[in-house]
Amino acid sequence: MAIFEGAGVALVTPFTDSGEVNFSKLSELLEEQIAGGTDAIISCGTTGESSTMTHEEHIQVVRYTCEVVNGRIPVIAGTGSNCTREAVHLSVEAQKAGADGLLLVTPYYNKATQKGLIAHYKAIAQAVDIPVLLYHIPGRTGVTMTPETMVTLCREVPNIVGVKEASGNFSSIATMMQMADGCIDLYSGNDDQVVPLLAMGGKGVISVLSNVAPRQTHDMCRAFFEGDVKKSLKLQLQAVPLISQLFCEVNPIPVKAAMNLMGKNVGPMRMPLTEMEPAHKEALAKAMREYGIL
Repeated sequence: MAIFEGAGVALVTPFTDSGEVNFSKLSELLEEQIAGGTDAIISCGTTGESSTMTHEEHIQVVRYTCEVVNGRIPVIAGTGSNCTREAVHLSVEAQKAGADGLLLVTPYYNKATQKGLIAHYKAIAQAVDIPVLLYHIPGRTGVTMTPETMVTLCREVPNIVGVKEASGNFSSIATMMQMADGCIDLYSGNDDQVVPLLAMGGKGVISVLSNVAPRQTHDMCRAFFEGDVKKSLKLQLQAVPLISQLFCEVNPIPVKAAMNLMGKNVGPMRMPLTEMEPAHKEALAKAMREYGIL
């Protein structure tokens, strides 16, 4: 059984003006997401700025998220690292904190071989008892996993159950799904490619868009699962201009700007990320108005 089906939000981490984690605001965001129909919370992923958190902050955010959500929907913790030992530590602690699953990005910078990737993921998965999703995003990590590697991991390791695919390489994804023959739970990692990946047998999306449009993103997936592909596609295409603006600068700069424009007051980014360029923010606000969320 899949960890979740539908739209999981890659949730931002709200910060105070002084740069500390804003836990009271995080609670508000979690309640808004659940009320908006979001099917899962992804805590401390790329969008959550995990790369600038201390290990202590990382686990505190996961633990607090699990406490607030309290089993209402699954919580998946981002615990990947380019250091296998560090990823094992974060994963074990996330399980102790109450996470229902883990999202593990490919180890960046080291540029491991396919053999190294298999060894890395096996070591982490074998240290925990909860389901694991691989996270394939070569554009940010510089590492490409082959379809063979992903299928091998999902076949040979019982708790490696699926992949968040953000490569944008439809041919490779189709090859993987053909080879997998049902052993991989596929999630889109790109908001503008949800419906195409659902058509390949996907279970849903891990979404940045859901931060600002949880109901619409949920409904896009739900309509597809209910057989209304025309409605699902309409929702996908309606969102494309906004999605484009949400990625006009590196994530999560635009989505945090969008949430602040909506009055959600999620605070600044941590350096080296900086505030959005004024011209880009103006284009983002225009897209939000046209989409009907501002």
